[in-house]
Amino acid sequence: MQYLLRRQIIVTLLLITCVFTSFAQRETNLPNHEQKAYYFGITLSGNSAYFHMNHHPKFLQDDSVATVGSTSSAGFGLGLLGTLRLVDHLEVRTNPQLIFASRGINYYLSYPLTGDKNWQQKTVESIYISVPLQLKFSSDRIDNFRVYMLGGGKFDYDLASNSQARRAEDLVKLNKSALGYEVGLGFHFYFPTFIMSPEIKFSNSFQSVHARDQYLIYSNVIDKMQARMIVFSIHLEG
Repeated sequence: MQYLLRRQIIVTLLLITCVFTSFAQRETNLPNHEQKAYYFGITLSGNSAYFHMNHHPKFLQDDSVATVGSTSSAGFGLGLLGTLRLVDHLEVRTNPQLIFASRGINYYLSYPLTGDKNWQQKTVESIYISVPLQLKFSSDRIDNFRVYMLGGGKFDYDLASNSQARRAEDLVKLNKSALGYEVGLGFHFYFPTFIMSPEIKFSNSFQSVHARDQYLIYSNVIDKMQARMIVFSIHLEG
């Protein structure tokens, strides 16, 4: 996960440096954009999702599962973007998206069934309808370049949630909905007819998304799981 994050940051910084350098000597694009009361856009994003988990007391009481931990996996998303200007340098933004995410949960079993391996990985896939509401703070515009920071809350609804599914020994169930927060950093690059905005963002759920079942061996050793995600987005705005 840390390797993926470092790679995303390096690629983003290189892209920003190249584009900013190429823009330095150009004429000002979209000079009246800062006077718009509102504007819209579309989003294409990639993500690295994982769980932050706490062990249940049963994990220490029962030695059938020796270790349990989460690994990150890659996903993507598509969305719309709407921004409302409040005052200079301050805007409110919503960015509803359809997000495809996947995480792995690794277990080391002390007493695996005959024919099974000690190491087991369960893949948990989600398809989110994510609706955030964010405050966006922007710097002064420098020619065709601008930096912004954002933060806010979000509501996620998991279309692939299995919290109502029938019991199965290898099932880790998730709640259908969750509230969370996100913070991020982005850059506006002004072209003659649109704005391209690369952005990196971190999100975390407030509450546990784990629908714990005391009778399932892969679920009862986990108490709380928070859904975390690192997202790299490209916004195209008008």
